[in-house]
Amino acid sequence: MALLTRIRGPRDLDRLTPAQLADLAEEIRGFLVEEVSKTGGHLGPNLGVVELTIAMHRVFDSPRDRILFDTGHQSYVHKLLTGRQDFSRLKMKGGLSGYPCRAESEHDVIENSHASTVLGYADGLAKANKIQGHKDRPVVAVIGDGALTGGMAWEALNNIADGKDLPVVIVVNDNERSYSPTIGGLANHLSTLRTTQGYERFLSWGKDALQRTPVVGQSLFDTLHGAKKGLKDFIAPQGMFEDLGLKYIGPIDGHDMVALESAFTKARGFGGPVIVHCITEKGRGYHAAENNDEDRFHAVGVIHPDTGLPVKTSGKDWTSVFGEEMVALGRERKDIVAITAAMLHPVGLAPFAKAFPERIFDVGIAEQHAAVSAAGLATNGLHPVVAVYATFLNRAFDQVLMDVALHKLGVTFVLDRAGVTGTDGASHNGMWDMSILQVVPGLRLAAPRDADQVRAQLREAVEVADAPTVVRYSKGSVGPAVPAVGRVGGMDVLRENTSHEHGDRRADVLIVSVGAMAPLCLEAAELLDAHGITSTVVDPRWVKPVDKALPGLAAEHRVVVTVEDNGRAGGVGSAIAQALRDADVDLPLRDFGIPQQFLDHAKREEILAEIGLTAPDVARQVTALVARLDAQPVQA
Repeated sequence: MALLTRIRGPRDLDRLTPAQLADLAEEIRGFLVEEVSKTGGHLGPNLGVVELTIAMHRVFDSPRDRILFDTGHQSYVHKLLTGRQDFSRLKMKGGLSGYPCRAESEHDVIENSHASTVLGYADGLAKANKIQGHKDRPVVAVIGDGALTGGMAWEALNNIADGKDLPVVIVVNDNERSYSPTIGGLANHLSTLRTTQGYERFLSWGKDALQRTPVVGQSLFDTLHGAKKGLKDFIAPQGMFEDLGLKYIGPIDGHDMVALESAFTKARGFGGPVIVHCITEKGRGYHAAENNDEDRFHAVGVIHPDTGLPVKTSGKDWTSVFGEEMVALGRERKDIVAITAAMLHPVGLAPFAKAFPERIFDVGIAEQHAAVSAAGLATNGLHPVVAVYATFLNRAFDQVLMDVALHKLGVTFVLDRAGVTGTDGASHNGMWDMSILQVVPGLRLAAPRDADQVRAQLREAVEVADAPTVVRYSKGSVGPAVPAVGRVGGMDVLRENTSHEHGDRRADVLIVSVGAMAPLCLEAAELLDAHGITSTVVDPRWVKPVDKALPGLAAEHRVVVTVEDNGRAGGVGSAIAQALRDADVDLPLRDFGIPQQFLDHAKREEILAEIGLTAPDVARQVTALVARLDAQPVQA
C-alpha cells in the first residue's frame, strides 16, 4: 500500500503520474477486498467506482467543490482519498460509517442513504452558491443508474435544467444495477447509450479524417459539427437529457482515468448543468464479485477474501421465511402478485419471481409508485404484496393513506428490517413504521414474534380484501419458536398469571410484547418473578387496531408495560394507553421502545443496550415502579 498510505487528502493525488494513478487504483481495490471482507459492508459498488472517484478528486477541489453521493454506499473510495484509511471497525461502534458521515470529515456534505435525493441537494446547494456570490464552485452529484428510477431524481432534474447558469455536474454511475440489474424504461435507454457509438468518439474520428482531406475537409467538418444536435440523435439517442436542457457528455469508460479527467474537466468548465455518463462495472477487479450474478457483492457479511464465501453461516432469517411462504401462497392463490422496489433479493422475493415470473413487478427505486400501482392491481381484483424495508415505507406514506386506505383496498405491505437494524446507521433503523401507520384509518398491522407467526400472519393479512394490511419483522436470524400457552381475544398468552395459585385476584404486571421482543419480555418476567413480582405476558399479534380484549385483561393487573422495537412516540404503547383511557381503565403504563433520536451505527445488541431495551433494564424499571405503588398509602 505504498501509494495509498501517502494519500492524506485529495490534493495528494495531484503529484501522481498516470502510471502511479493506475497503481493506486489497484492498491485501493486490494485494500477494499482485504478490509471489507473482515467487517462486511458494501463491497461491489465501491470496487466499481475506484477510477471514477480518483478522477473526480483530481479535477474537483473538495470540500470547496461539493461532492455528493447517492445513496452513499459507494463512498468508501472517497473516504480513503480524504484521509480515512482505518477500516478495521467499518460499520461498528466507534468506527467508520458505511455511508458519508459529516462527523467524520468536512468532505462529507450529506448523509443521505435513502436513494434518489442527491440531485435535490445539488439543486439547492448550487442555488445557494449563486445567491452567496460563489460563482466558481461546482456541485458534483454522483448518482447510480438505479437511483435514477426514483421520481424525486426527475423532479430535481426538471429544476436543475431550468438553471442554465448553475454549475451542477451530474455524474451518472451506470453499472446497470441498483442492488440487482436495473429495471425500467430509463434502464433500457441507458443500455442503448452504452451499446451505441458515442458522439464525441465519432466527432474525434471525423475531425481526424476530414481535416486530412484537401480543400473541403475543414469546411465539411465545421458543417458536421454545426449539425451537432441532429447528429447526436442519429449517432446515440441521448436527446432525452439534452431535450431537458442538460449538456450531455458520454458515455465514458468509467475505468479510464484519462477519459474521466477529460470529461470532468470539460464539465467543470461548462458553467451550467452537465450530465457525465460513466459506464462502470460493479465488483470490478474481484473475481468472486464479478461472477456473482445476483448483486455483484453489493453488500457482504464477513467473507473469505480469496473465495468470497461467508466465513460462517447463520440460521434461517426472517426474510427467507417470508420468501418461502410467498411461494406457497402463490401456488395456492393465482390472485397473489408481488411488488419490489429494486430489491428483489434483499426482501426475499427472488424465489417467488422464479416460480411466478409473470406475477412479480420490480418498479425500481420508486416506493411511492409501488404503493399506487398496488392500489391499481387491487382495484382490478388481485391481491398485491409490496415488500420493502421498513424505513423505506416512510417515503410512500401518502400513497398508503390516500391511495390504498382511502379506497379500502386489500394490499399487504411487508416490512423487512423493522426496528433496530444497527450497522447501517440512522437511516436504516425501521423505527417509525408502527408510529406513522397508527394514523391510517382501517389499516391493520401485524408484528410476528417468530417464524411460525410470520407464516400465519402473512396468510391472515392476504385474506383481508377491504383494507391495507402490514406485516413487519426484524433483520437477521429468526430465533426459536415462542409458543403460546393460551389465548385471550385475538392475543396469544405467552406466560400466564401465576398469582391465582396464591389466591390473589390481580397479578402485578401485564407485559404486552410486540413482535420480536417476545424473548426479552419473557426473560424480564422471569427476573420480576425472582423479585416476587407476578406478571402475565401477552403477544397481541395484530397491534393495530388494539385488541378489544386488552383493556379488560389489563384491568386484572396493577401495571401495564409495553415493549416494542419502534419509536416510543406514537407507537404501540401510545395506542394501548389511549385504548385504556377510552375504556376507563386507569392504570400506570410504562412504554419501552426506541427513543426519538437518530441512532449511531453499531451492532443491534449494542444499540439495544444503549437505549435500555434489554430484559434487565425493563425488569429494573418495572420493579421500581411496583415498589412505588407498594409504598403508597392504602386509601380508606
